[in-house]
Amino acid sequence: MTESERKIRYVVIGAGNIAQQAVLPAFQHATRNSELVGIVSGDAQKRETLARRYGLTHAGEYDQLEDVLEQAQADAVYVTVPNALHREMTERAAKAGVHVLCEKPLAETVDDCTAMIDACRAAHVKLMTAYRLHFEAANLSAIEIARSGVLGELRVFSSMFTQVVQQGDVRTRGELAGGAAYDMGVYAINAARYLFQDEPIEVLASCQTGFEGVDATSTAILRFSGGRVAQLTASLDAAPVGYYRLVGTRGSLHVEPAYDYTVDLTHHLTVGDKTTVQTFPRRDQFAPELLHFSDCILNDVEPGPSGEEGLADVRVVRAIFRAAETGKAVVLTPFSRSSRPSPAQEMHAPAVDPPAPVRAGS
Repeated sequence: MTESERKIRYVVIGAGNIAQQAVLPAFQHATRNSELVGIVSGDAQKRETLARRYGLTHAGEYDQLEDVLEQAQADAVYVTVPNALHREMTERAAKAGVHVLCEKPLAETVDDCTAMIDACRAAHVKLMTAYRLHFEAANLSAIEIARSGVLGELRVFSSMFTQVVQQGDVRTRGELAGGAAYDMGVYAINAARYLFQDEPIEVLASCQTGFEGVDATSTAILRFSGGRVAQLTASLDAAPVGYYRLVGTRGSLHVEPAYDYTVDLTHHLTVGDKTTVQTFPRRDQFAPELLHFSDCILNDVEPGPSGEEGLADVRVVRAIFRAAETGKAVVLTPFSRSSRPSPAQEMHAPAVDPPAPVRAGS
């Protein structure tokens, strides 16, 4: 087999809703360079049913991860476990010599993110943060509009991303690093950063605590250089809304829905007194992640949404928590990113009709 014919062999770690409804089905659209060969879960019924559904002969519990990786001859893992477990699973995979694609947020703290990056670097394996919107047409088109100057000089980014989550869901549990800022807020933080092509320098915030001590709703103001401001609200306790609006001196771009992977995404571009509407049909947003990461492994290049990209958002989330706790603005230490998502990264895969979940709520 030539290198161009080789497929990266993946084990998916975790079998919650995102894994079952999006990640596992995405492999059918990533066959050019990616292959699903195993699954790791702490739930025996999930393991057995999903292994049978996808024809997998390699499956095990979390404490059997290394054995599953070895038996499956895995090249990479896709980590979908709760946030508090991201570091452990990444470090174990890296120690086994396996590349890591990890769901966002990358980890709970900046120190955890740094440890994951260092572990992968020391093991000479790649680490990618699963930012699916870095490959999605609506958001990449928004970046192109922001860069084009059609909106004039950019001034304000505003976003709201909310949903109602039931008590007991992993996202409501503090010991698993749940909460609105981690689950929903990172989308808006990431969007503000790639639309402004910059890193925030100061944070003001308010957090409403709920559930099991996590933030049920977080609101933040991020200050960027040049007087630009990002306003965002993320909530696990409000009716579902998901939009962002980018406003410049000549016009504005309103994207709603903006962050969803189950519906069409829509642009409302207003310049002067004229508004144009463009709809981007629903697509598989997870297969492009697999295709990109596998290409990076095969060609030995750094993934676009790297570990550092994940760290960049976690540092802002942690600043939101500090600002909310102290009631004072938090000044961020200087941070730079030379890599930003660009329209060249766009990849299209057909929409997925998810199978019935196994012991996994929505």
